[in-house]
Amino acid sequence: MKLIRRQLYQVIEDNMFKGKAIVLVGARQVGKTTLFKLVLGVKSGVLELNCDDPEVRSLLQDANLNTIKMLVGDNRIVMIDEAQRVKGIGLTLKLIIDNMPDVQLLISGSSSFLLQGQLNEPLTGRKFEYHLYPFSTQEICADGGLLQAKQTLESRLIYGSYPDVMNHLDRPRDILINLSGSYMYQDLLSMEGIRKPALIEKLLVALALQVGSEVSYNELGRTIGTDSKTVEKYVDLLEKCYIVFKLSALSRNLRTELKKGKKIFFYDNGIRNSIIQNFSPLQLRDDVGALWENFVISERLKYNHYNQRYCNTYFWRTTEQQEVDYIEERDGSFSLFEMKWNPKKAKVLVPSSFKSAYGDCEYTVITPENYWQHLV
Repeated sequence: MKLIRRQLYQVIEDNMFKGKAIVLVGARQVGKTTLFKLVLGVKSGVLELNCDDPEVRSLLQDANLNTIKMLVGDNRIVMIDEAQRVKGIGLTLKLIIDNMPDVQLLISGSSSFLLQGQLNEPLTGRKFEYHLYPFSTQEICADGGLLQAKQTLESRLIYGSYPDVMNHLDRPRDILINLSGSYMYQDLLSMEGIRKPALIEKLLVALALQVGSEVSYNELGRTIGTDSKTVEKYVDLLEKCYIVFKLSALSRNLRTELKKGKKIFFYDNGIRNSIIQNFSPLQLRDDVGALWENFVISERLKYNHYNQRYCNTYFWRTTEQQEVDYIEERDGSFSLFEMKWNPKKAKVLVPSSFKSAYGDCEYTVITPENYWQHLV
């Protein structure tokens, strides 16, 4: 298996032994454990704890300081995998940080609604937290150069960029079908109150078919046979499982702007295509535009996070059908992006009503001919 160096590798290395836990979150199978093990390398004094093990969970749950000291022993680094499985893990980790300052904690978890809910309050000011995604274009370029990124573009549009998929391009469908099944959101299904997993599967199909389009929770509810509040709740949980993410409509100045619009994208094209069971080549598809938009926006999200470019993100549309696919706002300035799979249809023109409402701004059309310039 080929190991592509992750952009967070050096970030984690640089923040070791700074008096804070290092927390790595993200979807299942994006390589969190692999990344931590690469950072650990041949370091000595390492204790690895996997919370899938019931005995490990029992030792960490509601543990007192004496028990923790006996567990850690003389080790200077403690890696805790699948930490969200331990009830009250935040308080246990707080004990280690406050009372064992020479010990470096490395913590991974796959479900933010479980992990962050337990960590945020106990570990306030005591952690560095990072999100690991499937392989980014920037990581692929750094590993094999621009040629590799271009050569794998069509594959990534269809099969995505999960590490296991990119390392086994002879059988990506089998891997994706396994990933996109209940395995990916089994923590969600185990939650109290989630009694109709079939609804989640129907919702995922509906969302996959509407990538790039505005969605209505009322309409989604009618489609899958439930109410809008249930749809909203499930979308929120799917976000916290790192399967989808939302873009809200930018609305501040114009009466004609859509004020409550939202679009929902998938973190990975392969997961999206697996949900609707469509792995057809690009030339045979009628959803290439949606695939391209989902790909570029998700890659831009990775780029901003890994390069610590903090910004607000939106799309924009008016009742007069003027629209912008994707907008980033940084320090009061707007950068506008249009995604065009066909370069011949690209028009570099800021909508007049946007310009009159928000002033001059940077406007970029991203096509297969120039996409890497905005993702690397």
